[in-house]
Amino acid sequence: MQPLIDHARSFGQRPEEFAGLAQGQSPQVLFITCSDSRVVPALITGARPGELFELRTAGNIVPPPAAHPTSEAATIEYAVEVLGVRDIVVCGHSHCGAVGALVRGDDLDAVPAVRDWLAHATPRPAGAAEDPAVTEGVQSHVLTQLLRLRSYPFVERRLAEGRLTLRAWYYEVHTGAVLEHRARTDSFEAL
Repeated sequence: MQPLIDHARSFGQRPEEFAGLAQGQSPQVLFITCSDSRVVPALITGARPGELFELRTAGNIVPPPAAHPTSEAATIEYAVEVLGVRDIVVCGHSHCGAVGALVRGDDLDAVPAVRDWLAHATPRPAGAAEDPAVTEGVQSHVLTQLLRLRSYPFVERRLAEGRLTLRAWYYEVHTGAVLEHRARTDSFEAL
């Protein structure tokens, strides 16, 4: 922890670099990804403060719209309706523990909050249970989350108006490579 504290202390010693951020934010991208510590959106994209609006959830799950608001739904709504983001990226990653547990059908009764959260990932992602990278499972899961985003009325409206684009990314934690789903080939290809 001490190295993190030391960095935080020195980070605050450059106020001139951050003064403009007090004027507000206008990110163009909502980046939805996993809570996994190996996935760092600003590192992957090179974004500076104010350029990405982030939503991090276990397994980069987008829950279905519900009668009772959730933090995730509020974040998506704020990004689309208030900030007017032009793109939403759902970025899954290799070696994902959440998706791996779903693909393998792990017994998660010992972690009921995790089990209940992962229930939002239906349908169960396809993929080979023996693949440690869970590549096929994660990629199919990311595409399912894009479909889930379309079930939010404000997202569907912005898509129909041509004011929003949805993107599916797959990040390989072991190589640093980023792939994007291409509809014309229905495959994940290098950016």
